[in-house]
Amino acid sequence: MAFKKDTVVGTMIFTLVLCLSCSFMITGTAEVLKERKLVKKRDELKRNVLLAADIDISGDKDFRTIFEQSVKPLLVELDSGVIDSQENVLDFDDRMAAINPQTSSKPKKDIAKIKTRANQARVFKVFDDKGELHAVVLPIYGKGLWSIIYGYVALKPDLNTIENVVFYEHGETPGIGDFLDDKAWTDKLKGKQLFDEKGQVSFKVVKGGAKAGDLHGVDAVSGATMTGRGVQRAMQFWFGVEGYQTFLHKLKASEV
Repeated sequence: MAFKKDTVVGTMIFTLVLCLSCSFMITGTAEVLKERKLVKKRDELKRNVLLAADIDISGDKDFRTIFEQSVKPLLVELDSGVIDSQENVLDFDDRMAAINPQTSSKPKKDIAKIKTRANQARVFKVFDDKGELHAVVLPIYGKGLWSIIYGYVALKPDLNTIENVVFYEHGETPGIGDFLDDKAWTDKLKGKQLFDEKGQVSFKVVKGGAKAGDLHGVDAVSGATMTGRGVQRAMQFWFGVEGYQTFLHKLKASEV
């Protein structure tokens, strides 16, 4: 029997076929865009980790290859310091994990003003050309004046001395709080020590300037007191007992 498109049934069939075709096209496009978004997100992460570790990725150097050859991503259970065996660590959504009640918890002392903290975190071991540990890169974030400040802190193999720091996202006051983007300021953090001789987190941003020889203090920026304080509190929280401290102790004892 010939198909009659001008009938009610024909119109319904035509509409159904058209809707299904459009649905398949939209679904296919969404999947392509989703994968592209994931690739872009992975690339941004790889760049930031390498920059934090002070690895040269300038010019025509392939940062993806450098990352694959020199970086080992790990997923850490913060409370226990134990490495999780989960695959695809690069695709772990730390921000979603931090707001999901099943994968997060409220800090007992929320000095970083983050409200909730993911139970797991990605950390990155970075190795040199000889295969020896060059740095351990750890993500931090905390409340500044207007926004949440996100960054990566790279520690030297002694797990105390700062190799480098990169802040990659914030919404602080342009011209004042955006000193976080100024390499001249972040370079001042290089060589500073997080912990004192008693193992307490002693990093601080000093209003009026740190004294000469201060191993733990870095100069604050005039007019950006709250932003600097946010950085200090984020560092103190993430390298404290509710952050990476247990993991760092295990790493130092070669248990992970």
